[in-house]
Amino acid sequence: MAQQGGTTTGETPSLTQRAGSRVFQATGAWPRAGWRENGRGTGVIIIMKQGATEAEKQHVVDRLGELGYGVNISGEAQTVIGAIGVLDNQKETLTEQLGALAYVERVVPVLKKYKLASLEFQPAPSVVTIRRPGGTLKVGSSAALIVMAGPCAVESREQVMATAAVVKAAGGTVLRGGAYKPRTSPYDFQGAGEDGLKILQEAGAEHGLAVVTEVVDPHDVELVCGYADVLQIGARNMQNYVLLREVGRARTPVLLKRGGMYPTIENWLLAAEYILREGNRDVILCERGLPPYGDEKLRRNVLDLTAVPLAKGLSHLPVIVDPSHGTGKSALVPVMAKAAITAGADGLILETHPQPEKALSDGPQSLDFPTFQKLMAELPPIATAVGRSM
Repeated sequence: MAQQGGTTTGETPSLTQRAGSRVFQATGAWPRAGWRENGRGTGVIIIMKQGATEAEKQHVVDRLGELGYGVNISGEAQTVIGAIGVLDNQKETLTEQLGALAYVERVVPVLKKYKLASLEFQPAPSVVTIRRPGGTLKVGSSAALIVMAGPCAVESREQVMATAAVVKAAGGTVLRGGAYKPRTSPYDFQGAGEDGLKILQEAGAEHGLAVVTEVVDPHDVELVCGYADVLQIGARNMQNYVLLREVGRARTPVLLKRGGMYPTIENWLLAAEYILREGNRDVILCERGLPPYGDEKLRRNVLDLTAVPLAKGLSHLPVIVDPSHGTGKSALVPVMAKAAITAGADGLILETHPQPEKALSDGPQSLDFPTFQKLMAELPPIATAVGRSM
């Protein structure tokens, strides 16, 4: 069975009769085309009554397929069917028709601008699957908290190998590192490019870690997918819609950092919508701080931990936190990492470096190895206290 990025394709849905090629599970791949024509988005969700039979659910799916809509099926105790591609002038008729069925509890229009990302469309939390050497990782819902860690930038093979060994031994599961670095000055270190990707892949394979790295150019998406297990969209590119669409067409999970010119919660979720709309449903949101507006000497950014419960109250997507970029000061990282877990984050992404004072990028916010190891040892009791595991 083919494995593409974070989802396994080719599996038979629980509703075995498919409506054309448009039926897809909450745990499977979304269609890449068909329901997107003419700017269509999702329109309504159909909440089935508890105890509805497979045949009754299938009847709804078949009806939606006959009308040319895509379908998303989620829920366990109570099935929720999302209809994709319903135009505004079709919602009322569809609501009346399906609402008349005895086994449909209610039909609800999706009112949010971000439709596919909304809790209205999918009430159950999404769980993103990340491949790694020898297995997979789960992110979101009740899955164990995930820790992504590593240097800001790939500087050398020795640096990355040493960091990967420390990350693995401390309990981390994903190796982070930048091979392409978008920098304000063209004279600053821009990254090691494909050579850096090769080093990350080698280190991940040797230590059993998944790899997350940033992609900054739509033309590089296919290349980066060949080496990385998670594609990172940095804060500068949150509203780079060409890039968002391109990673949406990939089948590799995407880590979407909050940022851009207007880093509101709504714009963050709309950025996720661009990715989801292209067919990639493996999206992880990442809060990484906002400009400090006057306190630049004290901190690089203000880490907005209210974004975690706010995003989770609006969207089914998992949320992790980056306290390294979120503060810009290594002394602030441990306490904010712990606070992020208590705020409900599904994981952390941390910067650690063998010699932060010699780092080519973001040394002031990178943890040295002893501090990183100490923090990792202190996180499990906090996770337990909020009902999660590491």
